[in-house]
Amino acid sequence: MSLLTFKGGVHPYDGKELTKDVPVKKILPQEQVVIPVAQHIGAPAKPVVEIGERVLKGQLIAESAGFVSANIHSSVSGTVKKIEPRLVTNGSKVLSIIIENDGQYEEVSYDASPAPWSKEYIREAVKDCGVVGLGGACFPTHVKLTPKDDSAIDYVIVNAAECEPYITADYRRLKEQPQEVIDGLKIILSLFDNAQGVIAVENNKADVIETLKEMTKDEEKISVAALKTKYPQGSERHIISAVTGRKINSKMLPADAGCIVDNVDTVYNVYQAVKFHKPLTERIMTVSGDGVNNPGNFLVSFGTSHEQIMNEAGGMDEQTEKLLSGGPMMGQALFTLDVPVIKGSSAMLALKTDDVAHAKQTNCLNCGKCAQVCPEGLICAKLAQAADADDMELFVKLHGMECIECGTCNYNCPANRNITQSVRTMKRKVQAARRKG
Repeated sequence: MSLLTFKGGVHPYDGKELTKDVPVKKILPQEQVVIPVAQHIGAPAKPVVEIGERVLKGQLIAESAGFVSANIHSSVSGTVKKIEPRLVTNGSKVLSIIIENDGQYEEVSYDASPAPWSKEYIREAVKDCGVVGLGGACFPTHVKLTPKDDSAIDYVIVNAAECEPYITADYRRLKEQPQEVIDGLKIILSLFDNAQGVIAVENNKADVIETLKEMTKDEEKISVAALKTKYPQGSERHIISAVTGRKINSKMLPADAGCIVDNVDTVYNVYQAVKFHKPLTERIMTVSGDGVNNPGNFLVSFGTSHEQIMNEAGGMDEQTEKLLSGGPMMGQALFTLDVPVIKGSSAMLALKTDDVAHAKQTNCLNCGKCAQVCPEGLICAKLAQAADADDMELFVKLHGMECIECGTCNYNCPANRNITQSVRTMKRKVQAARRKG
């Protein structure tokens, strides 16, 4: 059977052997947690607790401020000490609720309804529990599960590609709790009468593919798709293309192509929200790289500091040059470990060599290697030239807004040009100009 894929992409060293066979270990936070109220795309949540108030684990502490927003819940029991801006992984300061952990983890009582569940209950439970996309985008899941026309959805795709190097959090979820993921998919499928469910997995996870196929062999509405191992196979646009052959662009949503795409851990947490009404307060996080003494996968409560997690992984090698939140292709450089884990924190990497910093940048060779691997079929070098010249009109004409900022062009560039950063900066300028009219 041929492997499903898309045109373009690259094959970086994946580094998954460092952690793929390491079972998930639960980490309990230390004295305090720092919980930002903006952990998702859309409007920041509004705090609903006060300084000095005692809260329970799972209690709502910040309420969604609109349809495209998400509730935030406490990951510990304890006392609210401060509500103030704190640093997050991207270097900005975000209003955060600081809770002194009393170590008791006293939990609220969850009011779950027994199956069968109505469509309204499912969507409301997902919204109440603050479930967002855990593959990186952090788009509120209740919004994604509420398209304009339920009957137009043909596919619900569970994105289990996990194509970023080093990260094995989704792989461990599928190894350790595959039934819960399948049950979560069934819940989502119950919202869309005409939809088929597809669990799409890259073929470097052959054991998971075999297990899932065996577990779903009697499920008429669920199949398992083996994808070619290639980056960025897990991009929403490209997993849709690989699985269905349908195309979307920057002006479309997956629902416009009859698709709903959710990350593995998102689907798992839909199951938790609907069956138990359990809010999202923790996630699996991979800590890896050649600069980590004991790489592993950890179940981490939101608000836990990255420093504590690194210590749980045995600390860093003294020769470490690069720290990243997320993967090496699309992750963000960390300048401090004194920042909290949030819903979008899929990984932390420590690398002994900062390849980007050491790379010698030369003039563009006009070789076209960036265009050869661009999953969107863009002429990346020309886009970067337009961006560097501040030529917004040419940038848009060359379809620069279709760039997904995956970094394949940078990876394949023999001149070590920082193409992605130039394009990303110009995209932000175009978006700002459009907002101003």
